[in-house]
Amino acid sequence: MIWSKEETLSRKEIEEIQTARLIETVNRVYNNVPYYKKKMDDVGLKPEHIKSLKDLSKLPFVTKQDMRDTYPFGLFAVPKSQLVRIHASSGTTGKPTVVGYTKNDMKMWTEAVSRIACMGGATEKDVAQICFGYGMFTGALGLHYGLENIGATVVPSSTGNSEKQIMYMKDFETTLLVATPSYALRLAEVAQEMGIDPKKDLKVKIGLFGSEMLTDAMREEVHNFWGKDMMVTSNYGMSELLGPGVSGECTELCGMHINEDFFIPEIINSETGEVLPEGEKGELVVTCIKKEGIPLIRYRTKDITRLFYEPCKCGRTFARMENLSGRSDDMLKIRGVNVFPSQIEEVIFGFSELGPHYEIIIEREGFSDKLTVRVELLKNTDSFTELEALSKNVRARLKVMLGIDAKVMLESPNTLQRFEGKAKRIKDLRNVK
Repeated sequence: MIWSKEETLSRKEIEEIQTARLIETVNRVYNNVPYYKKKMDDVGLKPEHIKSLKDLSKLPFVTKQDMRDTYPFGLFAVPKSQLVRIHASSGTTGKPTVVGYTKNDMKMWTEAVSRIACMGGATEKDVAQICFGYGMFTGALGLHYGLENIGATVVPSSTGNSEKQIMYMKDFETTLLVATPSYALRLAEVAQEMGIDPKKDLKVKIGLFGSEMLTDAMREEVHNFWGKDMMVTSNYGMSELLGPGVSGECTELCGMHINEDFFIPEIINSETGEVLPEGEKGELVVTCIKKEGIPLIRYRTKDITRLFYEPCKCGRTFARMENLSGRSDDMLKIRGVNVFPSQIEEVIFGFSELGPHYEIIIEREGFSDKLTVRVELLKNTDSFTELEALSKNVRARLKVMLGIDAKVMLESPNTLQRFEGKAKRIKDLRNVK
């Protein structure tokens, strides 16, 4: 089901909307946000210089640091009296990033998520259980409003108490699960511990997953636990831009459709800032062209992807972004080699003997970095020969994938930490004294 006619506009119509909204947004932030005015003045730009989409690259970037430097309301384009909602990041690595929504922003957010939900196969007949944490995090409430808007029955179960989550799924006959991919796997694990087979005893047939990267290997692992018939889609967003609703996969599973009437995407070279041609992989930059509260211009997401503009088989014409390869700030530099956690995950999920839970540890010994991968066995075994052979095979595949050697530690089932929200699998101890 396609939720709105805007999703099927021609490229010409999309670009006309984007151009008009870009010009209006640039004028508004220049006149209402002193921080933006200074940024533009510093590079000799005035609003009248922005006349087309080609002029977008003239505008300066905005980063998470800009949001922290202007904490809490320095990038807002409206007075606080016009806000109906405020959200913020956790701020675990510095001051939190604060975002706000006007009444119109809330309507747009609901519309954006309604589209994403329908892309993933959701309908008014679904019972949708939201296993994101409610609070300052935008994920839970964003999906909540969008799913309610399309008519689905929402179960706002939040995170934690996984046994009760399974009870709700069984008793309420939940058909749609909103969660991180890693928590979906944890819930399946708990269900099995309770003597419940997720494939046979539960009715969950749709997974709308976000807040965490969904690799092809992770998707396959979800299918192994929840069933091959489960429609598993990834959706993308971040609180700085809106929350969930920036883009999402349709049931064709060929990239995430971007709500282009609300956002203009670009791909840049992370090191030079140069805009890259269509189809090339780089850092995603997003400009908000419909938001009133805090309309960010050329926000550097640090997420690595590529864009495709040909229409999709589903009938939608919005540009699609490839499922993320990782984040530029998640990339690990180990002995001069660039390593993405997703590469390690792909290797681990390629072994049927291994479970989906793992930990990556980087340490420094002398002047050299040491990479250790801890991963759980799916089942315990007393055969030392089997364990040694498996460890060697995993190590060999990691070396082929990464180009460097890694120590592999096979752990007993239920040894490693579980996560209800976004999984934190990397421990970089090189600068820890």
